[in-house]
Amino acid sequence: MSFLNLPPPSLHTLLNHNHTPPSFFPFRPHTTRIHRSLTLPSFFRHKFTSPERVAHSILKTDDGVTSCSAEPDNLINDVKIVAIVGEDAVSPLKSASWLDVMLHTAERLKWVDENYEMQVFTDNIPGPTTAIQKLENAVTSANILLIVSVTKPDPLESIQRYIQKIPNVICFDSSPTLQNKLGGSIIPKEKNSNVFNKITKKTNETIELSRTISEAWMRNNSDDIRFCLLVVINSYIKPVPILKNLRAQGFSTLNCMVKNCGRQVLNCLLDPDCRKALQCLNQCSPVDQVCNYQCIASYESPILEKFSLCVLQKHNCLDLDAKIPEKPFVPPMVTFRGEVLSHETAEDFFVGWLGDLQWSWRVVSGQNPAYDQFPCQYQLFYRGNARGSFWYEPVFQVKTLDGKLVWRRRKYRVKRGKVAGTFHFSVLDNGVVSNEYWTIVDVAEDFSWGLFHYSGAARVAGQCYTGAVLVSPNGEYPNEREMDKLRLALDRCCIKEWELFDVDNCSCKDPPLGLPEGTRLHVAITVDNVQLMG
Repeated sequence: MSFLNLPPPSLHTLLNHNHTPPSFFPFRPHTTRIHRSLTLPSFFRHKFTSPERVAHSILKTDDGVTSCSAEPDNLINDVKIVAIVGEDAVSPLKSASWLDVMLHTAERLKWVDENYEMQVFTDNIPGPTTAIQKLENAVTSANILLIVSVTKPDPLESIQRYIQKIPNVICFDSSPTLQNKLGGSIIPKEKNSNVFNKITKKTNETIELSRTISEAWMRNNSDDIRFCLLVVINSYIKPVPILKNLRAQGFSTLNCMVKNCGRQVLNCLLDPDCRKALQCLNQCSPVDQVCNYQCIASYESPILEKFSLCVLQKHNCLDLDAKIPEKPFVPPMVTFRGEVLSHETAEDFFVGWLGDLQWSWRVVSGQNPAYDQFPCQYQLFYRGNARGSFWYEPVFQVKTLDGKLVWRRRKYRVKRGKVAGTFHFSVLDNGVVSNEYWTIVDVAEDFSWGLFHYSGAARVAGQCYTGAVLVSPNGEYPNEREMDKLRLALDRCCIKEWELFDVDNCSCKDPPLGLPEGTRLHVAITVDNVQLMG
């Protein structure tokens, strides 16, 4: 019998064969109890199931697939968050103050929905004053209270009163006397834990919710801090559109895979490296893109690429449709060396030092925790043989999960945007197409550094993202006299210095560089007369 025609029960039998452990197979049907042993790695699955208490905001169809329904009349529409942070508390984000981190988080929430309101206060709660009145008014209408690094005894009594009034309370690194709440229910505490405490005797969905929040917070980056709040909003207040891809699919996903991609699924299950990739992905936290991408970069192979190309890209078995984020809007630089920026000059910015060096740029630091943290990142931008063609090839190192250092390389097609300094990128990465919108934010006149911003989406994987990379010819930060200009450029990206992840450029032996024959470099400007720094 052809594998493509196997019904689900026979597939289940195959998966329990000694050479094919069930946990390797990419499917976990959250909304049905059929084939409970089948597990979908987080790269290939919806990553989060909303708690039952908000099931009224989800429409369950006959085939078990969940989808967003119209909001009921009694669903709360306003999102009002109050954050209270320790007055002098320092965060793990490059020692930025928690006050600065929370104020920035309030701005980043506006990228998701302009109507989200987050007010930030310190725990320096005085007697009756204008400030305390403002806090009291904010608490009265809030539906989420976030408490971070509050340990002093003096403000705790006031904060305990606030906790009684607000249905959702999440406390991090704060006094153990403070209680966490979700949907009005107090969360039992675990001993020896100073982070958001997991639930032990609630529904499976709520356990997953609390675990998701806790693990995301401990990743210590601005994306996941915001994500913690979005998860609570999505689960207890109103649906968050950008999280709709985190809801579970039903049995139709498995049917799609078996019907359309049986051979690719079987080949992956029988291949040791492809099985390792799926097993690795399955062990990642569902929302940990760093872990997910490290698994793929560690175990990528032609068989894995064919698997995801069929299941995701060609047949979209998960029925996802992520879109490139529209916010933040980042304007491109307008002039360079006293002249209005042209498309040709903008392309030359990308080409950078290529020709004088073997690479265009080296990445100094980046904002995205999943894609900008790999060591030894080289950028190669060049014009191709065909008229108007332009290409980008990043070369980077990956420390695989078995301890090896390997080089990886991707190839992006690049097209000009409508405005000079903006570009559309596309790449096939391990069987999944990602589309990105890049902006040249600024480039130093002596080409000593550049700042590029991007927003992207892997549509059929249900993932969207933003980021930015600071580049230089030698992978080192600009000198001090350039830092003020760099900070202004970061401000235009709505990025703080403490959000950047520094790239390890120390051990970058024998990178696989080189370009195709017929490559063309600069057109409008040159860097021949610029001395390489360092």
